[in-house]
Amino acid sequence: MKLSDIASALAVTLENVSGDLDITGVSGIEEAGPSQLTFIANPKYASAARTTQAAAVIVAPDFPADGRPVVRSSNPYLTFARALELFYQPPAYAPGIHPTAVIHPSAKIGAGAHIGPYVTVDENVVIGEGCVLLAHVVIYRGATIGNNFFAHAHAIVREYCRLGDGVVLQNGVIIGADGFGFARDGARWHKIVQSGVTVLEDNVEVQANACVDRASIGETHIANGVRIDNLVQVGHGCTVGANTMLCSQAGLAGSTKVGKDVILAGQVGAAGHLTIGDGAIATAQTGIPHDVAPNTMVSGYPAIENKQWLRAVAVFNRLPEIAKILRRLERGKE
Repeated sequence: MKLSDIASALAVTLENVSGDLDITGVSGIEEAGPSQLTFIANPKYASAARTTQAAAVIVAPDFPADGRPVVRSSNPYLTFARALELFYQPPAYAPGIHPTAVIHPSAKIGAGAHIGPYVTVDENVVIGEGCVLLAHVVIYRGATIGNNFFAHAHAIVREYCRLGDGVVLQNGVIIGADGFGFARDGARWHKIVQSGVTVLEDNVEVQANACVDRASIGETHIANGVRIDNLVQVGHGCTVGANTMLCSQAGLAGSTKVGKDVILAGQVGAAGHLTIGDGAIATAQTGIPHDVAPNTMVSGYPAIENKQWLRAVAVFNRLPEIAKILRRLERGKE
C-alpha cells in the first residue's frame, strides 16, 4: 500500500516522509525494514527511533522527530494495531457443517454458520447468525449464544449459559464449569450444587485456557467488552464490569465484584466477597484481600497504594544496610 493511503485510512499525518512510499507491512522497531512501519508507544524505546530501518515510525504528537520520517497519531499503539489489520487477513471459514459434527435436532443455529469437525451442539441450544465453531467445540444443552460467535478448537460452553453478540473464545476456554463450592461434612467435603449460570455480554473475548465458572446460585456476569487473558480464573458468582481487562493468570475468588475499566495485571489475586472499584489498576502479582477504591493503583501484598509500595520496596532493598546501622547504634548505647 502507498503510505498516503495508509495515512488516510488511519486518519494520521505524515512528517518528513513521502506519501508515495510503498509499504509492505508492519513490524517491531528493532526488526522493521525499509518498507515497513513501526511504532513507539513506550518512551523507553525512544532512542531506538534513531537506529530503526523502518520507513516511518508511528509516534505521539509531541514526539521529537528531529528530521526522521514519522507518522503522527494521538494513540500510536492503537494506530499500529489498526495498521496491522490493513495487511493481515485472518482465515475465512465458509458456511457449512462438517459431516463429523453432532448437532441435536432441537438446536437452532442461525444462517451462515461454519461448524467444524467433531463439534457437538446439544439439545435446545440457540446460536445466532454468522457463528464459527472450530474442531471439537462443545456447546452443552440449553446454552444461548448471539450473532457472530467465534469459538476456537476445544472451547466449551456449559449448560444454560448465555453469551451475547460478537463473543470470541480462544482454544481451551471453558465457560460455565462448576464453581469451587464445597461444605465441610465432618471429615469430608460435600459438593454444593452449582445451579447458577455464566453470562457473557456482547464483544467479550476470553483467551486460551481461561475459565469463567458458573454460580452456585444466580449468575457469574461478565459485562460488555471485557478482555480475559490466558489462564485467568473467574470464580463463581463474580461480576466484572464493562471494558475491564484481566491479564494472564489473574484469579478472582468467588463473589468478587470488579468495576468497569479495571486492569488487573498478570498473576493478580483477589480474595472473595470484595469490591474493586471502577478504573482501579493492580500491578503484577498484587494480592488483594480487601476492597480497592475506584481510580486507584495498588501493588504488593497486602495491596497498598502503588507509590507507597514503591517507597517500601526501596527501603526493603536497603534493609541489610539499615540493620547494620541499628546494630552499631545499639552497641554504642551499651
